[in-house]
Amino acid sequence: MGKRGIQVFDDNKDGFFSVCGLGSQWNTQEGFYHPGGLFASVGQVGMGFGVSPNPPNPRDDGGMKLPYTDLYLKYVEGIRNFGVQEEEGLAKKKKKKNGLKLKIKVSNPSLRRLISGAVAGAVSRTAVAPLETIRTHLMVGSSGHSTTEVFHNIMKTDGWKGLFRGNFVNVIRVAPSKAIELFVYDTVNKQLSAKPGEQPKLPIPASLVAGACAGVSSTLCTYPLELLKTRLTIQRGVYDGLFDAFLKIVREEGPSELYRGLAPSLIGVIPYAATNYFAYDSLRKAYRKFFKQKKIGNIETLLIGSAAGAISSSATFPLEVARKHMQVGALSGRQVYRNVLHALASILEQEGIPGLYRGLGPSCMKLVPAAGISFMCYEACKRILVENDEEA
Repeated sequence: MGKRGIQVFDDNKDGFFSVCGLGSQWNTQEGFYHPGGLFASVGQVGMGFGVSPNPPNPRDDGGMKLPYTDLYLKYVEGIRNFGVQEEEGLAKKKKKKNGLKLKIKVSNPSLRRLISGAVAGAVSRTAVAPLETIRTHLMVGSSGHSTTEVFHNIMKTDGWKGLFRGNFVNVIRVAPSKAIELFVYDTVNKQLSAKPGEQPKLPIPASLVAGACAGVSSTLCTYPLELLKTRLTIQRGVYDGLFDAFLKIVREEGPSELYRGLAPSLIGVIPYAATNYFAYDSLRKAYRKFFKQKKIGNIETLLIGSAAGAISSSATFPLEVARKHMQVGALSGRQVYRNVLHALASILEQEGIPGLYRGLGPSCMKLVPAAGISFMCYEACKRILVENDEEA
């Protein structure tokens, strides 16, 4: 009888795997199939015989490369990649579940500060517009001598709209004013602040100087809008709007009237802004040191900003009263003041010390939350406006 047994390994065929009697052979080194074969190359399916599928000098013996081995490898690779992609997908879903974060790419750092300041000013002033209206009426005594009395008079005369009278002008004024103010403060403060380990560049805190510069810059740029807003709030029915008020004041009283009260305003703004930003900066540093946290949340920023606003507004309130009196001018037979000292002396003589602090309650009710909301919105906007896609 002929040779009918199965020979698994044949030393004479130099590593060929053969099945006797069936005429089938596979090359374990190169993965080539010779006609009549039943099994794939041992090297290709990775059975671990220690033979490389791509030797340095492969032998070309005219065989065909088996297509099913490629399909097998693609299938195994696909399963492995699917597992990795599935894990990455789950990780992304987990990140999304943590909360949606809004990011807007603004590469220019100066523009980011200006936009953040404008948004902060508009939001904060609109939120406290009714308190601002009551505070202005109390300062000039046009609708009563207490918060409750002024509120009832405004509601009886103009309704809810009266509480927001002049708010549009206020937003137009405050948005650029706050943008300029916060931009100047951030820029100057970073330039003057000493880095860790360095000696201070100034004998006084950098935040004091930066705050004063910020207040002066914003006041000079937006003071006429502040005067128009005050006139529209007090003189109901006299002007048809912002543009009409501007034209009438310039025509009847002269262009210089747009800057009436600028001196006391600057005198009041410098200590207010310096105190406000110094208090804000100091409270933030104290919070970081006490709680040992580098980042400060929105609620903490709101509380710190509100505390800074309370400190600064209480310290500089008499100058604010004098400024409002000078802005109103000779309306309804009111006295015209020559300068800030004359205004302060006249108010003190006629109304005493309480006259210098008339409206402090509603002023703090307005300025304290306004300062907190402003700082909170500013810091939040700076986190939303990022420099590049990686931060997003």
